[in-house]
Amino acid sequence: MITAEMVKELRERTGAGMMDCKKALTETNGDMDKAIDYLREKGLAAAAKKASRVASEGLVEAYIHGGGRIGVLLEVNCETDFVAKTDGFKALVRDVAMQIAAANPIYVARQEVPEEVLNHEREILRAQALNEGKPAHIVEKMIEGRLEKYYKEVCLLEQPFIKDPDKTVSQLITESIAKIGENISVRRFTRYQLGEGIEKKANDFAAEVMAAVKK
Repeated sequence: MITAEMVKELRERTGAGMMDCKKALTETNGDMDKAIDYLREKGLAAAAKKASRVASEGLVEAYIHGGGRIGVLLEVNCETDFVAKTDGFKALVRDVAMQIAAANPIYVARQEVPEEVLNHEREILRAQALNEGKPAHIVEKMIEGRLEKYYKEVCLLEQPFIKDPDKTVSQLITESIAKIGENISVRRFTRYQLGEGIEKKANDFAAEVMAAVKK
């Protein structure tokens, strides 16, 4: 039996409408986790339709960590000024800024990685594979597989989200599109780290940011 409390809980956990939550629970025989997956799948489908719409409003977020030791400037766009002022959108932008501070991506998406950078990375990976004694006929497949790992390290949208590593930042954005009802896109960012490029004792600032997030 699907109760009002179950519907309320699912709505609070997903942000979906009450009728959608009731239908999801009915379709999944009251299994909360499966109902969340059901709504996520439906939400992703709705978000895909919104992703083609122009997003020219939004926010520029300034996030400072560790008493001024790491700073991030980030622009995230949405479709309307109304949404840009909502708490949900502001929270999303701040989460993405904290992600950048903690995980130190270089690019927003894989499409931004220059071809010369990829070619250089391929040569390094090819040399590593050959030095490991891998047969030449499987080296190229290994290179492409390891490039996927490289994208997850340097591309913001491909990184595991620091607050929920089971999803990527891209999935976080897509879920927000479904909940908010507008197209959302990360346009650009800059990350500053105090003393970067100056030879000195290294400190794990990223670990400090992640520790702060978990508090």
